[in-house]
Amino acid sequence: QVQLVESGGGLVQAGESLRLSCAASGSGFSIENMGWYRQAPGKQRELVTTINTDGRSNYADSVLGRFAISGEFRKKMVNLQMGSLKPEDTGVYYCYAEIRRYGRTELKIYWGQGTQVTVSS
Repeated sequence: QVQLVESGGGLVQAGESLRLSCAASGSGFSIENMGWYRQAPGKQRELVTTINTDGRSNYADSVLGRFAISGEFRKKMVNLQMGSLKPEDTGVYYCYAEIRRYGRTELKIYWGQGTQVTVSS
């Protein structure tokens, strides 16, 4: 069974930094992509950033230049370094992983339970 566990959320002031981590547990699979979404109160979940096994990443315009994603696919981990945080970055951050089980061709997306990030002004 695949599980994703996030860590590192918390309460910070505007301008400060925070680092999130996500680790996938289980066996018998490889990870193609990992990344982060977030959901602010009363809003839809939105893409923050993704990274693939080639190291290619993309970011939402709102976080470009402030956030940096790094993937450790052998360890089945992804990290998100968030800098110059703003109150509008507040929300629940969800890790996701696009996974392929050995011997199968289809990809399946798994989600973590989410970690709260609150940025005060």
